[in-house]
Amino acid sequence: MRNLLVPIVLIGVLGLAGAAAARDVHTQKYSMDELKSACDKAGGKFSQGEGLYGCGTDCHGGPGTDCIVTCQEGKRCIAQLMGGRRFRNLAQALGVPKH
Repeated sequence: MRNLLVPIVLIGVLGLAGAAAARDVHTQKYSMDELKSACDKAGGKFSQGEGLYGCGTDCHGGPGTDCIVTCQEGKRCIAQLMGGRRFRNLAQALGVPKH
């Protein structure tokens, strides 16, 4: 029983740490052109599908999935940012953080 308890505790701790590292924030509505422009400036990868569009960056000037902004036409966008980053605009959400 004791041998089983240690892995369960480790899984729980790591699971909570991972959830605390990411932050989902509802933002304002951004048009596809606004997001694509910000994505290009941040060095990210823009993608679009049926009614959805988004951008992913590594938060440091390249494509990746550490900083993601996803939008659905007519609705507020959602930013998923690692490390609880705070932002005021798309450039801050997708770009290199200022220290």
